Amino acid sequence: MTEMIQTTATRTAETVAARLNRRYTAERRFRALGLGAILLSVGFLAVLLGSIVDKGWTGFLQTQIAVEIAFDPQVIDPEGTRDPATLDTADYAALVRAGMAARLSPEADRATRRDLSALVSTMAADQLRAMVTADPALIGSRATLWLLASDKLDMVVKGQVPRQVGAAGNALNDRQLGWLADLEQAHQTRKTFNTTFFTAGDSRAPEQAGIWGAVVGSFFSLAITLLVSFPLGVATAVYLEEFAPINRWTNLIEVNINNLAAVPSVVFGLLGLAVFLNVFHMPRSAPLVGGLVLALICLPTIIIAGRAALKAVPPSIRQAAAGLGASPLQIVAHHVLPLAMPGMLTGTILGMARALGETAPLLMIGMVAFIVDIPKSPLDPSAVLPVQIYLWAGSPERAFVEKTSAAIMVLLLFLVSMNMVAIVLRKKFERRW
Repeated sequence: MTEMIQTTATRTAETVAARLNRRYTAERRFRALGLGAILLSVGFLAVLLGSIVDKGWTGFLQTQIAVEIAFDPQVIDPEGTRDPATLDTADYAALVRAGMAARLSPEADRATRRDLSALVSTMAADQLRAMVTADPALIGSRATLWLLASDKLDMVVKGQVPRQVGAAGNALNDRQLGWLADLEQAHQTRKTFNTTFFTAGDSRAPEQAGIWGAVVGSFFSLAITLLVSFPLGVATAVYLEEFAPINRWTNLIEVNINNLAAVPSVVFGLLGLAVFLNVFHMPRSAPLVGGLVLALICLPTIIIAGRAALKAVPPSIRQAAAGLGASPLQIVAHHVLPLAMPGMLTGTILGMARALGETAPLLMIGMVAFIVDIPKSPLDPSAVLPVQIYLWAGSPERAFVEKTSAAIMVLLLFLVSMNMVAIVLRKKFERRW
């Protein structure tokens, strides 16, 4: 009998040990799968970010060429009147062509001069115009200036396209490549920080294109989004959580708010197109309309985050205030809302970060137009940063690839910064009860 009991106990212990081993093995397998999934996701993210950085970091640099310019009075002001209108309409591109020809091919014919002009951006003529308009005393003098190179030469200098004639992306011929080698050997080319990228608006010429117009448009749109969505979202959250009776109508409202948070953003764009543009006839492509559409997208997120923050405030706070004779409005305004505000601000910042990256609803309301001028107000036509990236991504020029990647890096920086602010606010002001 004793042996039978011992045998049974041994078998039971072996069975339990086997089951535990299988359980621990399954747990280790599950942990390994989870860790593998995380590592795989991080790997894909690293490849994506690495590809963007590899293609876009050169967008923060620009190539310049040293050219000796002769400010010929016969070209700029043949009558010598120094009339501002005459100075402004002079053929400064001819001065650039003459300077390039004098350095690289003094006996240049028309075709050669055309090839020479293709090495320098058309913005160089505007640079000379600004200099002469600001200081007419330059007329008749000579000066060596660093002029902005064309996008074709810029891509070759940065190594973004091969230096072989006919290679994919290389638009320079063998003669232009020879001139480039001559300029580099004489140290007459340089790469500098691309201030144009951060100070200019959009342009058909890649070397002249910048994101400042889109950044200003995004600022106006987000400002309107914040002014509209934050008060409405907070007020709605306070009413539903603190004052609204629990019945079928409030339940229906809650369900609809939760559903709106999952609605595709393009639906809000269609709503903005139908209501704001077709009914109220607001200006197309304006940040005002874009901000209103983005406010509709942010509202569900702000309301849900606001209600969660209000629920996190202990009931004892309300009971203590009521015991001291505070009215329901005073309880909410003086005690509950200040304690819930950090959570509401976090939800608002996250909603604004989502709005900053939205493209589809803004395309529906016409914010996809080619806009060169920097918007002065929310009523002026404008692009926003995600739409600007979309436009550049569809451009055929090779130089717009680095512009697109550089703009994506700037957008990601803004998004990461906004999320960092949300985390800091939550860590600094959040109370744990």
